[in-house]
Amino acid sequence: MKERKRTYTEEEVNELKKWFDSQSLPPTMQIDKAAFTPNLKDTVDMLFEQAYVCYENPKMQGCLYLLEKIKSNLEKNGAGA
Repeated sequence: MKERKRTYTEEEVNELKKWFDSQSLPPTMQIDKAAFTPNLKDTVDMLFEQAYVCYENPKMQGCLYLLEKIKSNLEKNGAGA
């Protein structure tokens, strides 16, 4: 598994947001074994709200971890744009 970064810059969060904005998201997603979202678009929006508040705090990186996991799933399954 890819080693997780300790912190993000605002530019990195902006780039991730830009990537998501260019995608056509499926309505639902099994993110991993423990996380399922019945409304992926709303989930991504809420995760970005949190990400912009806490991107510099290494103890609050869960939202960015989930966004990276969702992105990875989309790329792996060929979904998106």
